[in-house]
Amino acid sequence: MAKSWPWCLSLLVLARVGDCQSAHPPALGDKCSSKPYQDSLVTRYIDHGAHKYSYLDPRWTQCCDSLLAVCPRVAEAYQQKAVPLIKDGKYAEAMPLEDQAAALDPPKWLAYRGFIKCIFTKDYAGALLDFQQVARLKPGSREMDHTYPFFEGLCHLELGNYQQAEVDFKEDIRQQKGPDGTHDVHFNTLFYVGVLYLQLKQYAPAQAYLARCLRAYPQHPEANYYLGLLYQTQGNPAAARRHLLAARQALASGYRLNEDNIYYANYPRQITDYEIEQALR
Repeated sequence: MAKSWPWCLSLLVLARVGDCQSAHPPALGDKCSSKPYQDSLVTRYIDHGAHKYSYLDPRWTQCCDSLLAVCPRVAEAYQQKAVPLIKDGKYAEAMPLEDQAAALDPPKWLAYRGFIKCIFTKDYAGALLDFQQVARLKPGSREMDHTYPFFEGLCHLELGNYQQAEVDFKEDIRQQKGPDGTHDVHFNTLFYVGVLYLQLKQYAPAQAYLARCLRAYPQHPEANYYLGLLYQTQGNPAAARRHLLAARQALASGYRLNEDNIYYANYPRQITDYEIEQALR
């Protein structure tokens, strides 16, 4: 009787296989190339599989691997497998997966890869190429609530290509305003344009854009901070201190840039308490 225990335990383990284990062999030929079939796999292994767990749970990755074992041509499986790695800062492991997703479905994942390069890995030259390419595929589209020219402007700002950054941000504003020119402009566009003009030592437009940002979002820590620096440059210590203290209070109260993934990566020109305290000295 005792000898039967290993065999019984093996059966028990097999019976307890996780939700994401493949129930059939890999799909071959045209079936794996079928969009409806791929969508059904995403529903099973991602929507009803990985997304049942935290991305920190090993079962998230297991679900993605199970899908890829059935059909290795599903772009979303590579992208979703990269999510835990991106958020854990393991970019060297994540980017080949993002590359696979972008290669399999450029219209869906090329802009997302550009976003990851711009915000997470700081590969600004690579991000520019991605956004320029996807703009030809999907002109006028957006990623993470921003136009493609917004991210191009960020990249050029960080690369020191200020004139091109100005061109990109103007196009970003044009697209945001819409055909009738009446739509609101995102407060972070206003912020980054203000930073750009501050970098160019064009203080009047810098002040105007940072002030517009603060009218839209009064607790914007970075806009208050950089406006404080501007007032310091102009010899207005009272106004400078007022905005620097506002930046300090905003951070202490939990206000941030209000961007996607803000807790996983630092956005360009994002500040901490340290920068504020240095400026207040």
